Order: sequence, then C-alpha cells, then structure tokens
Amino acid sequence: MADDDLDKQFRQVADSFISVANSQLDTMNRENVGMALLYAAARFNAFVVASNSDNLEAFKGDRDKAMEFFGAEYLRMLGANLSDHELVFEEDKPYGHLPQRKTDLS
Repeated sequence: MADDDLDKQFRQVADSFISVANSQLDTMNRENVGMALLYAAARFNAFVVASNSDNLEAFKGDRDKAMEFFGAEYLRMLGANLSDHELVFEEDKPYGHLPQRKTDLS
C-alpha cells in the first residue's frame, strides 16, 4: 500500500474513533471520554504487543520497548495536535460552541 493511501486509511480509522467518542458527549463529560479513549488505546496496544509475541518470555522482553515506543508516539501525536489547536485560539470565542466544562482536569 502506498504511503498516501496508508495515511488516508490511518486518518479515516482515527476519525471513526473520534466520531464514537463525540457520540458519548451527551452522557459523559469530555475529560472522561478522553480518558476512556486513552484507556482503550492502551488496552488495544497491549493486545497488539501480546499477539506479536511467540511466548511469555518474548512478551516480557518486548514490554519495555513497547512502553517506550507507544509513550513516545503518544507524546509526539499529542504535541502535534496541541499545536494544531493553538490556531483555534485566534478566534474570538474559542470552543464557544461547546457546553461549559463539567469538571476540571486537576
């Protein structure tokens, strides 16, 4: 598969997960939805690592590398998306269309 096709497919899958997350906003606050999505990613990626390991010893050997890889990728992706959202604050009322926050992140 060409890189452009893979990138398009990657973004379509990510957008489908975001759509499911957005559909939960009527019943949960966005911070909890975000944490549930983060938990789901961690759970699925643990499955990916385990399913690519031939045995428990290999799985244990891959654990630290997997945590380093997924942690670094998350931080890279989060940084890129936070930079994208900086543009929103150039508007008069950033995120004015959203309901008020239900909880603090603290």
